[in-house]
Amino acid sequence: MPRITPNAEQFRELATASETGPVVMLNLLKFKPRADDGSSSGGAEYGRYGDAVVEMIEERGGKVLWNGRADQVLIGDPDEDWDAVVLVEYPSRKAFVDMVTTDEYNAAHSHREGGLERTIVVACTPRELRR
Repeated sequence: MPRITPNAEQFRELATASETGPVVMLNLLKFKPRADDGSSSGGAEYGRYGDAVVEMIEERGGKVLWNGRADQVLIGDPDEDWDAVVLVEYPSRKAFVDMVTTDEYNAAHSHREGGLERTIVVACTPRELRR
């Protein structure tokens, strides 16, 4: 079964990373056809999570950079398709860790788990492009 949350080692690596500057979280999302409680689609259930979490992100100085539909797999396994892609910037990994360890976040997280079939979240460190 795909994981929806990081395991202890993955979380520890993120929390103790030496990078102190901004981090962009790349979220690849595949929604369940129906939410776990059966009341809505997986996408709608995940939307409840997103509505709650955007405010938490902004309170910590972060922002949603981009949110959109994933149309097709151009390179890679087409069976590993995704419904949505979200890019979220946090001022630091610490800001992200502080957010996801609150009771408020944990309450919203049930909507994430209820709506997602699978996900990949990649922490990305911005770097200057060579010209």
